[in-house]
Amino acid sequence: MPALLIPILSLVVLWLCLPLEVLAADPRAALLANSCAACHGTDGQSPGAIPPLQGRAPDFIAQRLQEFKTDQRSSTVMNRLAKGYSDAEIALLATHFGTKRGRK
Repeated sequence: MPALLIPILSLVVLWLCLPLEVLAADPRAALLANSCAACHGTDGQSPGAIPPLQGRAPDFIAQRLQEFKTDQRSSTVMNRLAKGYSDAEIALLATHFGTKRGRK
């Protein structure tokens, strides 16, 4: 029994040290965000001319995605992609990228 105590306590301490955003994150958001990586970069840190998503306000991201979805904003690719997301998925993506730290 004492041999198991140290590994169990280590896991508890590690879990308590995780950032709250990691513990509260919906795993579906990370899956949805995979389709964004090709253009906006891993974790939303765009490597080039495409705007980064990381660190932008979730409301801003959600608004832009809704504008693409409803053709209020035009883009070669984003209109087609946004139409495939439900409102709940747009909210997940906005929260996912909006809560990541980094450049804006």
